[in-house]
Amino acid sequence: MSTDELVAHYDEQGRVIGAVPRSRMRAAGLWHAATLVLVRSVDGRNVYVHLRSPDKDVFPGLHDCWAGGVVTAGETPGQGAVREVEEELGVSGVPVLPLFDFRYVAPPVRYHAFAYEVRWDGPIRHQPEEVVDGWWMPLTELRSRLADRSWGFVPDGRLGIQLWFDRQAG
Repeated sequence: MSTDELVAHYDEQGRVIGAVPRSRMRAAGLWHAATLVLVRSVDGRNVYVHLRSPDKDVFPGLHDCWAGGVVTAGETPGQGAVREVEEELGVSGVPVLPLFDFRYVAPPVRYHAFAYEVRWDGPIRHQPEEVVDGWWMPLTELRSRLADRSWGFVPDGRLGIQLWFDRQAG
């Protein structure tokens, strides 16, 4: 991942308004879009949880249950989701299904999140620059661990999975 990579620049309402280098987007806290892909076992009972690299530009060294990243210039969120889950975890050849969208605002980070899901029981291959470890976790255990606010979990991922849990209950 290059800090000079061009990413899609969004406005606050969620419209693409251009492209900017990733470094400028981060430095200026510009609105952008990101994908989040929940990788669930085929039976739906487990989710893949991973530990982010300490070199990530945001939320380094924390746990997450979403594979994903910033939508690049000229890319749709759906294309970004397919690309990211393949790059980060080696998951490919299965449908990437849209779940919901939400906004994440914790300045300087401000983005439109596009959440997706895949069902996968195949091998996981970590991208070393992004993921240092990972494992399957029952959804019940994930919910329990998230109740412990001291567990090092990315805040945007925590919001996303809580929204997902809320939708499952309703």
